Amino acid sequence: MTGNRILVVDDEPGLAHALSITLRATGWDVTTAADGASAISSAAAHTPDVVLLDLGLPDMSGLDVITAIRGWSRVPIVVLSARQHGEDKVDALDAGADDYVTKPFAMNELLARLRAAVRRASVPADSDDAVVTAGALTVDLARRRVLRDGVEVRLSPTEWSMLEVLVRNRGRLVGRVQLLQEVWGPGYSDETHYLRVYSAQLRRKLEEDPAHPRHLITQPGMGYVFEV
Repeated sequence: MTGNRILVVDDEPGLAHALSITLRATGWDVTTAADGASAISSAAAHTPDVVLLDLGLPDMSGLDVITAIRGWSRVPIVVLSARQHGEDKVDALDAGADDYVTKPFAMNELLARLRAAVRRASVPADSDDAVVTAGALTVDLARRRVLRDGVEVRLSPTEWSMLEVLVRNRGRLVGRVQLLQEVWGPGYSDETHYLRVYSAQLRRKLEEDPAHPRHLITQPGMGYVFEV
């Protein structure tokens, strides 16, 4: 992989320098930022292909950086943090992060996760032939319709919006807050019962066995994944 742009956000100069050297050596175009304000400005100015973000920044929480970037961009965000508690991971994923790597880390694993994040984001979901097949399901993102065993399934606008977000992010966890904000809007971040109701409705319409879903998977306390 060469030519992909990465924004590295970390206030530890030594680590940021070491990461930059390794990333450049493996073909990445690297921009760095040492605080949240610089990270937000750089993300807007340089349009990176992926952001590697430390949560512990001197001027603001890394969660605030994620929220700010998510206000205008779907760029993959991989969190790199010494915080290993489950609630920290949940908070980061709910805010809109795509992956979470804890320090200390193996460089090969980090590079693999960065490559995977860029690959997922490069799926041409907006093209006319953006058709996703998952078992008996065929989801046509461009034409906004879904077939089950070749028969079109009628979905409400809200059901389609929820399915669309999950399918566009297929194979990766979509946090509860991100899903609520994308489907219902920023004022609905705490309405997690909406997700339970609409995920149940989607399973009844799309899954062969709604009680044991293959595609619309709940990660308890974290969010949802669409598996192909």
